[in-house]
Amino acid sequence: MEYLRITKENIDKEHICCAMSGKQSLEKKEWMKKRFDEGLVFYRSVERGKCFIEYIPAENAWAPIEAKGYLFINCLWIAGSMKGHGYSNDLLDECIRDAKAQEKKGICILSSDKRKKEFLSDPKYLAYKGFRVADEADCGITLMYLPLCEDAGLPKIKDCAKHPKIGEKGFVIYYTDQCPFTYYWVPRVAEVAKENGIILRTVHVTDKETAQNLPAPVINYALFRDGEFITHAIQSDKKFLELAGK
Repeated sequence: MEYLRITKENIDKEHICCAMSGKQSLEKKEWMKKRFDEGLVFYRSVERGKCFIEYIPAENAWAPIEAKGYLFINCLWIAGSMKGHGYSNDLLDECIRDAKAQEKKGICILSSDKRKKEFLSDPKYLAYKGFRVADEADCGITLMYLPLCEDAGLPKIKDCAKHPKIGEKGFVIYYTDQCPFTYYWVPRVAEVAKENGIILRTVHVTDKETAQNLPAPVINYALFRDGEFITHAIQSDKKFLELAGK
């Protein structure tokens, strides 16, 4: 398999695997363009399909973590017919090579305890590749790390996200443009909530500083109900109505 690095020079003419086309692709690309100078790296397969890795220096990650000197993997996604061919290994190996070239302490990524959860990398695969659990939030989302030097130190989830909770009644969704799927589903959920008299506030996070201090470990999408964290998995309108008991 051949891979292509997406840069600010070619991003307008190349597709990004998580959003092949449409307005959601444009929103995601605009988010990426602002991150390239902060060290964002995006590799995808030359072959069309969902096969890519996206990572950035942890100091610039849109995640409430403390991992100075690490690279943070935003997303490692292999889907459909691309699975089972070793492409995850290829992409992760490139990230490791890059981290070593930059003399980083290690690599970290958000995962989950016990089983794989939506939009997060498989903890069993990561453990197989040498990753260890560095920290865990109350909601079962873990921060895993691969040290690349003896004095790497443990990265950690910030306290604001380790115990996800807010003091607000009703539903609240925090979301960013880092994940292109929020572009369609958040407004759609807001629409059905209004139609059904459900209290919902949506918070569009548009800057790194806010993202790094949110009350949930995954900030692409975080859904709360009456102050309690419900899920990081992007909800369709039907799934949301089920959660709301409609």
